[in-house]
Amino acid sequence: MADSIQLIPVTGMGEIRPGDNLAEMIVGSASRIGLQPQSGDVVIVAQKVVSKSEGRLVDLRTIEPSTQAVEIARFQGRDPRLVEVILAESNSLLRVDRYVLITETRHGFICANAGVDRSNVSGDDWVALLPIDPDLSAHLLRNQLLNLISPQCNQLAVIITDTFGRAWREGLTNVAIGLSGIEPLIDFRGQPDDHGKELSATVLAAADEIAAASGLLMGKTSRIPVVLLRGY
Repeated sequence: MADSIQLIPVTGMGEIRPGDNLAEMIVGSASRIGLQPQSGDVVIVAQKVVSKSEGRLVDLRTIEPSTQAVEIARFQGRDPRLVEVILAESNSLLRVDRYVLITETRHGFICANAGVDRSNVSGDDWVALLPIDPDLSAHLLRNQLLNLISPQCNQLAVIITDTFGRAWREGLTNVAIGLSGIEPLIDFRGQPDDHGKELSATVLAAADEIAAASGLLMGKTSRIPVVLLRGY
């Protein structure tokens, strides 16, 4: 690791639509602000734009809610069509309260509403789903970026992030849900600490820490879905 790292927002991306070439849009927007990805950079991308480009959008007007969805929606005061989509994206339903559904997604993520989200999606009846395979999405995006960038840039990583809550903690934070070209964990077990004691349980969630840092620039209303990390 370098002595310091730099987080750079990629601005001017514009609205992402199904079928858009996300890699071209990232490289083009970066170029317009004088930013050229370099070897060793990490490109951090918000899940929402990946899902939009992959067409992971659902029109609630096409959804027929089940009896279970109607009952939950009545209890929560929500749209039963939205609840039906959440149930369809879930392997299991872990908790239902007045405000949220905690589910295990098909990917194995434990999160609110199976990652189904209405925010930053055009149209009142449209929702975005998580990518089907976020690691594969990250891998394909990384390869596309490498093909667009200069041949000298032979090392590049991609992290796809989403905003998750945390057990027994207030507030939300970005976490890594897909990645390519970077190890998600740094294992310090077996190494000595500053006092010579052997570490036995320290495994750093490096990809999640990078994702969380990027959230400080992405925000939720800043229209900055891509951040470049340099120096890691």
